[in-house]
Amino acid sequence: MPESILLLTVVVAVALIFDFTNGAHDSANAIATIVSTKVLSPRTAVLMAAVLNLVGAFIGIKVAATIGSGIVHAEMVKGCQALTLAALMGAIFWNLFTWYLGLPSSSSHALIGGLIGAALAYRGVAALNVLSIAEKILLPLVLSPLAGFLAGYLMMLALSWVFRDSHPARVNKAFRKLQIVSSAFMATSHGTNDAQKTMGIITLALFAGHHIPDMIVPAWVKVACALAMAFGTAIGGWKIVKTMGHRIFKLEAVHGFSAETAAAGVIFAASALGAPISTTHTISTSILGVGASKRLSAVRWGIAGSMVTAWVLTIPAAAAVAAGCFLLLDLFGLAG
Repeated sequence: MPESILLLTVVVAVALIFDFTNGAHDSANAIATIVSTKVLSPRTAVLMAAVLNLVGAFIGIKVAATIGSGIVHAEMVKGCQALTLAALMGAIFWNLFTWYLGLPSSSSHALIGGLIGAALAYRGVAALNVLSIAEKILLPLVLSPLAGFLAGYLMMLALSWVFRDSHPARVNKAFRKLQIVSSAFMATSHGTNDAQKTMGIITLALFAGHHIPDMIVPAWVKVACALAMAFGTAIGGWKIVKTMGHRIFKLEAVHGFSAETAAAGVIFAASALGAPISTTHTISTSILGVGASKRLSAVRWGIAGSMVTAWVLTIPAAAAVAAGCFLLLDLFGLAG
């Protein structure tokens, strides 16, 4: 029993570290455009994003349920807390690796890949909830970037038509204030989706270790994950802010408003459906859609290509690292 409590403590600690790195890594999702257009200072933007990520984390639990029981069959991994630890190790490795390179990859899919890899190493394909992975993971993986691109493209076209007779300088001045609202919307939506993923992994660890009878997220898990996400966001991921805000497409306030509003709408819809989508994918492709609505040459497609490469590699890379970590834990007799 003491060993079980110790391992659970390690799992919770590592999960909160992952949540922290998620906040630091994905802080760019909410503030990149508002910083690049100089609507708010970096310090003010980060503080706003941190507070609203905290608020968003308490809205709903459907995404946490998908992570906790929609990727692996919880009953099949009961008694194996090392599985969640290995999954987190794989996800954190990929987060730090892509953070070092300044690439806006997906923390969400790193965690999903980690769970898949650890489950495969423990019990094989039988441990995976294949139907749920297809419906709630792989399908949104494809659709959410497309939805982000299309939403950004259509919103920018609509705004261009509505303000077609207005002076560009006046339009930009008006949207500088409106972008504060859209950035707040984006930060809140990020909390509704991303913080719940760590809630789900901790709940799975508690269930696997026989510490809770059902897959229901305890209140203390919600609070701890929300605070870790907010603190990570407060630290910020400035390399990715630079990539998102400057290197994809030269943004003005109206572009930032369109990208953030479109992306936040897609993320809120996914959260309501319990789909743990990538907020990074969604805001990145929304920015691309806004840029493409102006002209295709306005988008730096080489940077977009680098991001797509990172996205494609995320799940298999994190899965491979997590599987290796699980086998190492098993070698030391910690796999249960």
